[in-house]
Amino acid sequence: MKKIYFTLLILGQCVLAQNKTEQDTTKSQELENVFITANRTATLRKETPVAISKITAKTINETKATAVYEIINKTPGVLMVNLGNEQHMMSIRQPMTTNAYYLYLEDGLPIRPMGIFNHNALLEINQFNLQSIEVVKGPVSSLYGPEAVGGTINLISLKPPVDPEFKFGVQADNYGYRRFQAAGGATIGKVGFHIAGISSLQENGWMTYSDYNKDNLNARIDYNISPSTRLISNTMYGKYYSDMSGSVNEDAFNNRTYKSSSDFTYRKSDALRTRLTLEHDWNDKSSSYITAYLRDNKLGQNPSYGIRWSPTVNPTTAKGEVNSNNFKSYGAIGQHTQKFDFLNTKIVAGALYDYSPVTYWSYVIDLKANLNPGEAGKQTVASYEIIAEHPDSKLADYTADIFNTAGYAQISINPFEKFILTLGGRYDNMKVNYDNALDLSSGSKVYDKATFKVGANYNPFEYAGFYGNYSQGFAPPGITSIFRTKPGTGGTTGVPADFYYNLEPATFNNYEIGGWFSFLENKLNFDYALYYMEGKNELLNIKLADNSTDYRSAGETRHKGIEFGASYRPSKQFNIRFGGTYAQHTYIDFKLSDKPSDPVQDLNGKEMPAAPKWSGNSEVSYYPDWLPDLRASVEWQLVGSYYQDQINTIKYGGYNLFNARIGYQWKKIEIYGNVLNLTDKLYAYNVSRANTTNAQPTYTAAAPRTFVFGIQYNFSLKK
Repeated sequence: MKKIYFTLLILGQCVLAQNKTEQDTTKSQELENVFITANRTATLRKETPVAISKITAKTINETKATAVYEIINKTPGVLMVNLGNEQHMMSIRQPMTTNAYYLYLEDGLPIRPMGIFNHNALLEINQFNLQSIEVVKGPVSSLYGPEAVGGTINLISLKPPVDPEFKFGVQADNYGYRRFQAAGGATIGKVGFHIAGISSLQENGWMTYSDYNKDNLNARIDYNISPSTRLISNTMYGKYYSDMSGSVNEDAFNNRTYKSSSDFTYRKSDALRTRLTLEHDWNDKSSSYITAYLRDNKLGQNPSYGIRWSPTVNPTTAKGEVNSNNFKSYGAIGQHTQKFDFLNTKIVAGALYDYSPVTYWSYVIDLKANLNPGEAGKQTVASYEIIAEHPDSKLADYTADIFNTAGYAQISINPFEKFILTLGGRYDNMKVNYDNALDLSSGSKVYDKATFKVGANYNPFEYAGFYGNYSQGFAPPGITSIFRTKPGTGGTTGVPADFYYNLEPATFNNYEIGGWFSFLENKLNFDYALYYMEGKNELLNIKLADNSTDYRSAGETRHKGIEFGASYRPSKQFNIRFGGTYAQHTYIDFKLSDKPSDPVQDLNGKEMPAAPKWSGNSEVSYYPDWLPDLRASVEWQLVGSYYQDQINTIKYGGYNLFNARIGYQWKKIEIYGNVLNLTDKLYAYNVSRANTTNAQPTYTAAAPRTFVFGIQYNFSLKK
C-alpha cells in the first residue's frame, strides 16, 4: 500500500500540478457538450435520442466523495444504493437490485464480461482518476450488448495533461476513515502520461466489524505517432478487503445499536485491467480504432447475505457459505466511424470478441446462532459463530469457458433541417463450455440475441428540443445463478438451479419520449424523459424464510416513469439544481410458488419490492463574490417509501437526507469539509424481509452524522 504512494510522491517531484477542472455548465450548455456513451462516438447531446446525463469534472472535484455513489446520485433518475465500504446496489429504471441489468464501463469498455456481472464492480474504481461520468438511462443493448438494460454508466478517466501537473492530499472522517491520494502527469514531446493512486482505510467505524482497506493505481500512456495516429495504453490494478457487517434487526436499528451479528464475514477483490488502443483518423470524415485488452479478477467471500437462518426451524443453528469467483478475459474490439455529405449521414460499426475462462466454487459452513430474548418463533439473532466448515459440501463447483462475440452498427441521418433519425442494431452470441462438478456434467449453453433501436431528435427552436426512441434490452442469466445448486438444499442435491427453474434470458422493450427547454437567457433549464418498459423472463431475487436468496425468472414485468431535471442560475453566485424521478415497477405475470399450501402463489399486479416511487437529488451551491475561492452547497436526497417483500405486506417509509459541503482554495492548497447526514437522521439504505407470515425485517443501517475533512495540494508547471 505504502509503496504506491512513495512512488507517486517521488514522481511528483518531477511531474507537478492539478488537472484543470471543467467549468460547470448550465443545461443548455450541456446540450452542446460532446457525449460518447450513447452512440459510441462523439455526438452532441441534442442529437442523441436517449436520456443521458453528464457529471462534469467540476462537480466531481467539488463533491470530494469518499465513495462513487455520492457523485452518481446527482443524476436524475439514478439511485446508487450504498451498502457500506463502497459496496452498492443500483436503481435505474429498475427497483434497487443486485441483478445484472446495468452495464458499468471504464472508458467505454465493460468492467466485466457478459455472464459474470457483479453488482459491486464499481468498488474497483479509483475516484481520484475520474474526468467525468456519463449515465445513459434505459436499454442500449443495440450498441453495448447484454446487461445494458436499466442503465449504462461510463466512468471516463483522466487523460495526460499538456503541462506537467501534480496533486496529492489526505481525507478523513470522525469514524476512523482515511484516504491518501496522489496523481501526476505530463506530455513530453509525443508521449503523454498520467498516474493516479488512492489508498483508503476504515478502522473502528460507527458499526462493529466494518473495517476495510482499498488500494488502486491507474496509469495511462499516450503516444502520438503522428497527428492522425495515436497509441494509448491504460492499466488499472486494485486490491480490496472488507469486513461484511451485514444488516441488523428492527430493535437494533431503532435503538441505533450498530452491532454486527458476525465477526467472520468478508469480501475481497484483486483486479487487474489493461488495454492497448490504436486510433487512426483516415481523414476528417473517417476514423477507426482497435483495442486489445486483458482482465484478471479474483473475488473471494464469506458473505453476510449467505447466512441462512430460520426462527422456527432449529433457531439455534444456521448455515453460511464461503465462495470464490475467479476469471480472466482476453479480448479485442474494433470500430469504424464514417461520415457522408449526403443527408449528413454518420455510420458507426464494430465487432467484439471476448474469451473469459472462469472458475467458481462455494461450500457450506455450520453456524451457531445466539438468540436475543423473544417470543418463540419471533426471536432474532444476537451473534453467529462458526462451528464447522464443509469444503466437500458444495453449493457450486464449476469451471467454464465463456466465448462472447458481437457485431453492431448504427446510422444517423438528417433527412430535413432540425430533424435527426438514428437506427442501430447488434447481434450477441454467448457460448459457455462448462464442467459442473455438482452433477458431473459437461456441455455447452448458448445465449444469443439480436437487439435493435430507432430514435429521432427534433430541435425546432433554439430554446427547445424533443426526442423519442424505441429500444430493446437483453440479459442472459449469470452463470453463477445457472450452475449453483437449488437454494435451501445445503448443496445436497447436486442438481443446478436452472434444472429447477429453467432460467431464461431476460428481454425488454422500451418506449420513450423526452425533451428540453431553456428560458431566461439560459439561466433556467429543464429536461425530462417519460418511459414505458416491458420485461419478460426478468431474473429476480426471492428472499426465502431462512434468509437465503433464490433466483426466479418472472413471466412479465412492467417499468414506467418520468425523469426530470432542472437548473437555475440566477447569478454567478448561486446555482440551483433539482432532479428526480417518479416510477412504478409492477409484476404482470409472475408466480412465486407452485405449492398449493402456499397462501400466496402469484404476484400479478403487485408492486416489486425495494422500488420507491419517488426519488431525487437536488442541490443549492453558493460561490460568493466577496470571497471568490470559497464554495458551499447543501444537498437534498429523497428516497420514497417502498415494499419490503414481494407479497406487499409492509412498507419502509423511505427518507429525506441532507448533506453540506464547503471548500476553500488558498493559492495551491485546497481545504474542504463535508457533513453527510446533516440532521443525524435515523435511516436505512435498504430494508427487506422474507415472503412469509411474521417475517422479521432486516435493515442495512446508514451512518449517523459524519464529518469529512480534507486537504489537497495542487501544483502546475506552465510551459
